[in-house]
Amino acid sequence: MTLLATAAAHLATQAHQLPQTQRADVADVPQCYIDNSWWCGYFWKDYRAELQDAFLTHLYITIVSVALGFILAMPLALFARRFDRLESAIIGGTTIIYTIPSLALFSLLLPVTGLTDTTVIIGLALYSLTILVRNVLAGLNSVPSDVREAAVGNGYGPGRLLLTVELPLALPIIMAGLRVATVSTVALATIGTIVASGGLGQLLSDGFDTDFKAEILAASLLCVVMAVALDLILVVVQRISTPWTRARNAA
Repeated sequence: MTLLATAAAHLATQAHQLPQTQRADVADVPQCYIDNSWWCGYFWKDYRAELQDAFLTHLYITIVSVALGFILAMPLALFARRFDRLESAIIGGTTIIYTIPSLALFSLLLPVTGLTDTTVIIGLALYSLTILVRNVLAGLNSVPSDVREAAVGNGYGPGRLLLTVELPLALPIIMAGLRVATVSTVALATIGTIVASGGLGQLLSDGFDTDFKAEILAASLLCVVMAVALDLILVVVQRISTPWTRARNAA
């Protein structure tokens, strides 16, 4: 991203240092660069590779962070449901983690993970717990007691009851939490620039540092596109995995 930031700074400085009447005469520089316009089609073309790399890095960080958060949230929610006295402590603990400023949290992780994407991924996974644990627990608690009793009466053990009855019925609420966690993680992943992690956050940081409006707008739009796309994908996954909800709504 150094090349992108350097080019942005050079173009902005070059244009701003010229008199207004001469700005349009800068050789081989598109007018939107000279005017430092918010929308600049040339920027999307000239820096397509950088935008693509930042987008894919941001997507990777988001998906891995949410997946790790979900893996951690499941046993925590099951543990909280099994031991009622610990439910408040677990919910409160995940909430406390969410209130820790990102700079402080990353600083705690740096001695172990260093200036890598791993630092951001672990931090974002911990932040997602406050949403995921609550929704997994709420989904499991929403399963009607008579359904559990009927399953147990038919010889279902705890493991089979959880996997074949409780989790499927809890899936809509769990997926709702997963959607919220995913969209929020797309936004939170931009803070990865604090520890020199790539992604769209780096583009935003470069754009603000150089006052390059096209870069700021491009990174912002890509964040929105990613959040909407991931949310729609999860909606489709939910509809496919819970066909009985569509039948019930149709009835």
